Amino acid sequence: MKPFRAFLLLSFLVVVVFMFSYHLRQPSYWESVVHSQDAVAQVSSLSSSTHSIGNGDRTVDNSGQHSKPGENGESHFDQYPVLKQPIWSVPDPGSEMPPMDAFVLSKAMIEVRAEKNVIAVTFANFAFLDFVLNWVKHLTEYEVSNILVGAMDSKLLEALFWKGVPVFDMGSNVSTIDVGWGSPKFHQMGREKVKLVNTFLSFGYELLICDTDMIFFQNPLPYFERYQSADVLTSSDEVVNSVDDDRLEIWDRSGAAYNIGILYWRSTGRTRSFAKEWLMLLLENDEIWDQNGFDDLLREKLGPSVDNTSGLFYAHHGELKLGILPVSLFCNGHTFFIQELYKKLNLLPYAVHATFQFGGTEGKRHRLREAKHFYDPPEYYNTPGGYIIFNSSIPEALLNGGLHTVESHFNLVNYQLVQIRTAFSIASILNRTLILPSLWCRFDRLWYGHNGKLDGTKTHQPFLCPLDHVFDIDQMLAELDNLEFGPGIGFREYSFIENPLLPHEVKTSVLKVELCNEHSNGCSRQAMSPSAGVLKLPKNSTEYQLITTFDAYKDYKILQFSTAEDAFGGFSDVVREAKFKQRIKMYTGIWCCVLDKTPGHIYYDIYWDLKPNWRPLPPATPEDDHKPQ
Repeated sequence: MKPFRAFLLLSFLVVVVFMFSYHLRQPSYWESVVHSQDAVAQVSSLSSSTHSIGNGDRTVDNSGQHSKPGENGESHFDQYPVLKQPIWSVPDPGSEMPPMDAFVLSKAMIEVRAEKNVIAVTFANFAFLDFVLNWVKHLTEYEVSNILVGAMDSKLLEALFWKGVPVFDMGSNVSTIDVGWGSPKFHQMGREKVKLVNTFLSFGYELLICDTDMIFFQNPLPYFERYQSADVLTSSDEVVNSVDDDRLEIWDRSGAAYNIGILYWRSTGRTRSFAKEWLMLLLENDEIWDQNGFDDLLREKLGPSVDNTSGLFYAHHGELKLGILPVSLFCNGHTFFIQELYKKLNLLPYAVHATFQFGGTEGKRHRLREAKHFYDPPEYYNTPGGYIIFNSSIPEALLNGGLHTVESHFNLVNYQLVQIRTAFSIASILNRTLILPSLWCRFDRLWYGHNGKLDGTKTHQPFLCPLDHVFDIDQMLAELDNLEFGPGIGFREYSFIENPLLPHEVKTSVLKVELCNEHSNGCSRQAMSPSAGVLKLPKNSTEYQLITTFDAYKDYKILQFSTAEDAFGGFSDVVREAKFKQRIKMYTGIWCCVLDKTPGHIYYDIYWDLKPNWRPLPPATPEDDHKPQ
């Protein structure tokens, strides 16, 4: 047995040496991009055991087995006509998905999709599948089809392939779940983006690269064509516009961070050199956020203007011609959702990036839904059990009376919170999905102390504020323990009824519910036959009374209450009520922030009216810094 074991050991060593020497002979794309052996090693470590974009390392086929790409790192893309079909062309039923090495990014793949030497690209993992589809759908609506999507995991790649979306394998091997802003995986994803920029520029293509949490409202490519001498065009976190038309922002009056969520690159020697330097910076320090690295490099020296008319200026030691996209047209989350700057300037925006929001990924999704620009699947618009909606009215004095202060802001929001609490109660009792009312605020929300409105902005007071300004959307959608918090309560955005994707049979199946005094004429629980689609319901009905009343009207898709005020008289089941309270207390968020206070945030309390002498004050001690009890 000993000679046999020695033979096995010797054979194993021979195989290892062969595989190692074979790997060393494979050409690495990044060796031509980054002229540093140390940097190449860092890139390799980021890529783990899967291939870097365009190199000749291993890929994984559908069975999970490793397979070898074509010679010199070329993919097998050309061997599969299904990968060249027009966008949204779904593969034939019964067809097989090509092996993973056919999805390796190559110049041949880009050539099939590019138009006028321009390619539009986004990238994601599976957690953002709906964002990717939304991004692609909006572009193709405006006949932009020169699109490629980078898949950071095989699950997303397969899903996009079967939906007819042109996709390539980034070989990133990241998690398929939402990794969360600021996490190490989040930073890894940012570095993958910078790799993509380097790759596409090396192939000689002009590149529109976008985050998936943004959408287009019209074809942006003609706008970029206007600035032929630009090396890079960038979006911005600026909230104060320096131009009132479609010109680029005035660079020395736009001091906020350049935002890499929307970037347009021309493949020039200057851009390729800058992109390599950006990548090197990130590889040398894994704590640098990709956007901060981009911003810092450009700002090493700004100016002067390239000329007197274009709006372009020199950046990065005078080596790069940069332009800042107008924030009224390529909107950030503040100029679009809060200021509605494009409306005030009578402009049709090109895009919005869902920044300046406070609900994580769920908050971004909800923002786009509120704007009626998120393509949800059909079942989102026809939920089992149906919907319930409450007409809302707010006293004029709460909206516009007196000065805009922290107190007047909370008076306005708190008035609405009581009505929303009632609405959630009835929705929970009737097991219906609540269509939330529109929500009005007097004060903006930020991450730091302020006076309620940012200086120089065109924010109206009061304004229609996004749900994430007041509510904690992550908690509203969290899987809370039913034993402690009772059943979950579905909800929809305030604009749901007006969404053109809402089916006609849902929109028209409405029972109007008008509240009345129980002893008035025609207001009786004994004869609850609706007249002309209107049901008279006595005020302050209890849990049991609501259930027995509406059991006969389950077939109506929508119950439309005339008001939430006095609509509910209280729970009959004290255990159910206790669980409901535990759940609903988790739903509200914070307002931020009072000037010169640490902490300066103030918690919204959906049960504020049941607490004598409640006032909107920041936590007095660290022990008080928690959600309301």
